[in-house]
Amino acid sequence: MNSLEKYAKSLYNIIPNFIQDIKIVNNELIVFVDLKSIYNFFVFIKLHTNAQFKSLIEIAGIDYPNNIKRFEVSYELLSVVYNQRLRVKVLTDEVTPIDSIMPIFPSANWYEREVWDLFGVFFCNHLDLRRILTDYGFEGHPLRKDFPLSGYVEVRYDDVSKQVVNEPIEITQEFRNFDFNSPWEK
Repeated sequence: MNSLEKYAKSLYNIIPNFIQDIKIVNNELIVFVDLKSIYNFFVFIKLHTNAQFKSLIEIAGIDYPNNIKRFEVSYELLSVVYNQRLRVKVLTDEVTPIDSIMPIFPSANWYEREVWDLFGVFFCNHLDLRRILTDYGFEGHPLRKDFPLSGYVEVRYDDVSKQVVNEPIEITQEFRNFDFNSPWEK
């Protein structure tokens, strides 16, 4: 048993109520945390003397539309003291919010806003949860797998009214070329 496996086992023994699963993939520790205890887990992992993961590197969202809990939010942490990285994952659906970790890691502000804007994952108790990469009037969340590739509206400049206008997208049939013949079959 190597040191990473020992650390994973000790982490699970200390806080078993917070952790759903622990994996080691490519010499990287991945911890799946229960949605209800995400805030307490991050307080522990930052302040405990054998962890000291004091740097939040990134928060990313992943969409699995066929799953009941379709969104996976992944947190990347770094312990400078122990020169160790930790990936924390939590699963949620479209309506269940995740507790914001901004009071613990102030750098989570941008990342949580980005995940909210692009995926629609809501972070409760976030002080400034608003759009960050899309326009304020934008409808939907563009990185969801069910978001249409062409979007819902197009933006163009209208010479007559001398302003930028938003119009619903209309794709005419003439631009769709349905060729059901296989190129390998003649």
